[in-house]
Amino acid sequence: MPSVVFYISGHGFGHASRQIEIVNALGVARPDLQIVLRTSAPAWLFERTVRVPFSLIAGATDTGVVQIDSLRLDEAATVDAAWNFHATLRDRAKREAVLLREHDARFVIADAPPLGCAAASLAGLPCVVIANFTWDWIYGAYDASGREASNLVPVIREAYSTADAAWRLPMHGGFASFRSIVDVPFVARHARHSRPEVRERLGLPADRPLVLSSFGGYGVRDLDLSALDCLRSYGVVLTEADAGPPRDGIYPIREAAIYDSALRYEDLVAAVDIVITKPGYGIIAECLANRTALVYTSRGHFREYDVLVAEMPRFLRCAFLDQDALLAGRWLKALDRVMASPDPPEQPATNGAEVIAAMIAGRV
Repeated sequence: MPSVVFYISGHGFGHASRQIEIVNALGVARPDLQIVLRTSAPAWLFERTVRVPFSLIAGATDTGVVQIDSLRLDEAATVDAAWNFHATLRDRAKREAVLLREHDARFVIADAPPLGCAAASLAGLPCVVIANFTWDWIYGAYDASGREASNLVPVIREAYSTADAAWRLPMHGGFASFRSIVDVPFVARHARHSRPEVRERLGLPADRPLVLSSFGGYGVRDLDLSALDCLRSYGVVLTEADAGPPRDGIYPIREAAIYDSALRYEDLVAAVDIVITKPGYGIIAECLANRTALVYTSRGHFREYDVLVAEMPRFLRCAFLDQDALLAGRWLKALDRVMASPDPPEQPATNGAEVIAAMIAGRV
């Protein structure tokens, strides 16, 4: 079967989660196509959430950002890792071009590894980038003076320039290298089960306001759960692996238990009243699609942060909580503030997966 190959960044879960929505829509629209996923994101995420046939080829496609935890990153290590990878980009792309031919690829999508663009170019295939930021824009914010990595941004931009187009998601930054840019709606994961049903399946209280602590696979160090000041008014749901046993007002849920209950993470997002998190495209889009409020904290020097903080009040009830207050458990004021806030002024479309799937289908 001819294939569409997705190059997906392994940086966090946001890139993978939105491409999974596009894959699911594409598999319905074009069951005659083989879908191949090339990524270092964890296999279980795809196995539990992709609803159409696919092949997974595990391996690094970019290096993303070196995280200490969800709220801290190492800038120097980030730049070094990115340069060590992209310094050999052409040789890597040659190997990937062979892979594309072996899978009878007809179209390549990158979110947003430059490697996918470079490989598609060598294989003579059309390629688009589907993302809300580009890696040259992210790395360009870091001081690389005195390093070999001063060549990093030009190498990435050259690879991106070979793509046919960027299909640009909202809340975006970068994209200086693309000769054609098409803006597309939010790609977001929508709940498929009602709030009462989700709470019942997961053993959560039916009539209490709930806050979901959502900090991805990296978690948060030094969070003092014993000091939480909000437990008289709110229940707190934790999905981090080290959440510990249940206690008054705190409800730990293993992420695997969500999927074992025939639910998905977005069902949990829709079943709570507030998500407390670092801002990232994926969790913002899920809160937007499921009309859940968001309390956010800072996340270190990551250029996307400023764009997200500026844009999301248009679409989402949100409030800021500084890291000191987050780690010390002083959550109540921010939670009360966001619960009392009015509805946002805009309600943008969140059907980007279906729109993009139709665009892909029309190109293959």
